[in-house]
Amino acid sequence: MTLRINSMRLSPRLMLVVTVLACAAFAQEEQPSSPTPTAAPAPPESNSPILLKPDANGVVPADQIRALLLQAEVKDLENHRRLRDYTYIERQEEHKLDGHGDVAKTEIRTSEVLRIAGEQVEKLIAKDDKPLSEDEAKKEDEKIQKIIDKRKNESEEDQRKRAAKEEKDREEDRKFVLETADAFNFRLVGSELVDGRDTWVLEGEPRQGFEPKHKDAKLLSKFRGRVWIDKAESQWVKLDISAIDTISFGLFLARIHKGARIVVDLTKVNEEVWLPKQVQVRVVVRVGLVKNYREEVEQTFRDYKKFRAESKMTVLGETK
Repeated sequence: MTLRINSMRLSPRLMLVVTVLACAAFAQEEQPSSPTPTAAPAPPESNSPILLKPDANGVVPADQIRALLLQAEVKDLENHRRLRDYTYIERQEEHKLDGHGDVAKTEIRTSEVLRIAGEQVEKLIAKDDKPLSEDEAKKEDEKIQKIIDKRKNESEEDQRKRAAKEEKDREEDRKFVLETADAFNFRLVGSELVDGRDTWVLEGEPRQGFEPKHKDAKLLSKFRGRVWIDKAESQWVKLDISAIDTISFGLFLARIHKGARIVVDLTKVNEEVWLPKQVQVRVVVRVGLVKNYREEVEQTFRDYKKFRAESKMTVLGETK
């Protein structure tokens, strides 16, 4: 089984769901308490940083923490929107573990992530930190060229349909992201420096009685975690989430075991947007009734480059 986590295709906060669903999908390929608001939470009206202030008992009120989280989530969605202006290099190192937790096999893939007509496309450029062979590189170039040709010949109607689908997906992302603030009971556990930036450290436990409205939000009750939020910008900069229960898919044909862990670190790019720097995942997936797969995956992201959205598409080999 190979676990590919397309973490950058969605808002970083959605990596949790992407990881869970990716594990289940690849596993199945191996087979022949406060009341939850009744309306979607409204984004904060102000972009000014929210300061957490303890009350007379030394406890930070829950409404302050919720306001901070909502502001961070709105900024998360804005980061995802601005990601469309960037290309980057993604390196994924995957360790397959044996029954004792030792590394049995390692696979490394490095890709250049491009944007073609508004769509993110991966171009594989190295395996196990070695450049592709001439034939492999040629196949990747041909793959990219086919996508370029398809987009160049796309009808206006198809363009509208694709744009409508992307907009629908963004709205679904928004609904899910804004629901996470109400899925957990958060408390302030301290302050820490993360890459030299002063952050609030919040710890979240699933909220009893939480009734999800978004179809993916039901997974949130299976996790607990910590989030580090930059005090100056109300921007989350680190996320550490662990599964506290087994997650089953497909009539128990696939299970993600309790203890699966996801750690995400962000970095500020061009002083305008926060984007992932590193994603670490450790997971045990059971396929069928007996077979378990243990994997550790580490993704790193570098060389973020902003490009001009109006740049025209060219065939490979032409001057760009």
